[in-house]
Amino acid sequence: MDSLTQIVLGAAVGEAVAGRKLGNKALLWGAIAGTIPDLDVLANPLLDMVGQLSFHRSMTHSFFFAIVASPLLGWVLWRLHKNEHATFRDWTMLFFLGFTTHAILDSFTTWGTQLFWPFTNYGVAFYNIFVIDPLYTIPFLICVIAVLFYDRRNPKRRLWNNAGLIISSLYIAFSFGAQAHAKSVFKESLNAQGIPYESEIVKATPMNTLLWSVTAASEDGFYNGFYSLLDQDQNIRYSFEPRQENLLDEYRGHPKTERLLQITKGYHAVEEVKEGIHIKDLRFGQFDGWQEGKGQYVFVYHVWRAEDGSLRFEEINNRPEIDGDYLKAYLHRILGNKD
Repeated sequence: MDSLTQIVLGAAVGEAVAGRKLGNKALLWGAIAGTIPDLDVLANPLLDMVGQLSFHRSMTHSFFFAIVASPLLGWVLWRLHKNEHATFRDWTMLFFLGFTTHAILDSFTTWGTQLFWPFTNYGVAFYNIFVIDPLYTIPFLICVIAVLFYDRRNPKRRLWNNAGLIISSLYIAFSFGAQAHAKSVFKESLNAQGIPYESEIVKATPMNTLLWSVTAASEDGFYNGFYSLLDQDQNIRYSFEPRQENLLDEYRGHPKTERLLQITKGYHAVEEVKEGIHIKDLRFGQFDGWQEGKGQYVFVYHVWRAEDGSLRFEEINNRPEIDGDYLKAYLHRILGNKD
């Protein structure tokens, strides 16, 4: 999830663990704990593109990191705040829950999180919420801000914090229910249209949990479609993206190529370009996919062979500017209007 959301969640967790003992310091240190896992981006200047993709949401987002780092940071903060009422256990739990809730929330998004690093680098992903969702963050933020205005002994402080945790958790529960419904609609539609597929990803579209997207994998390629919970019917139009897996033959066997393909979890299509190939990560779909697939894929990687024979990798930035007309059209589609 985005940084603001993780700060809000971390602050609420810190308050739940030690708010009565630390007051607003619990919010502050909870917010810091909720931010620390995302500091993995500081390693980006030291890594190439594939290295950055591999390291993102790996070590610092793992349960292993939470288990090892929490007592160390807990001990440091306990020593620095010996005059406070919070114990070593309180500080350790503040960091442990701050780290683990951060990682689990990230696993709900499309990119996925290496929760079980270093034992596996598989990115756990449930696809039930987009990385930025105002309906999750804003009510939660309001509740956490309200906490600031009450003394640590005031029961209304805990009431507001619990409200934020409960409302945000209910929204996550709703997203899973909405995803399950959308998945059943997509499966029925695919079967009714006689579209053969082996597996599928059903994911939330940007900033909402009403409009859902499916990417269904077949032997020859991928079918992409959209469905809003507010649609008047369940007639879904699918676009098709051919795999063209044979275009990878020249580049297979290289560790970076194999890792890049592993990251896509098999949901990739290949396109031949003037110099090399483009690998499209279909998990994220097209920017304007809901508009008859007019836009480019959000994540595309250029792979080519340099003059010295080495392989080069580069991410292609296909993110267009968003204006008022686009947002109006997008909201129109979310609300169930297909025309």
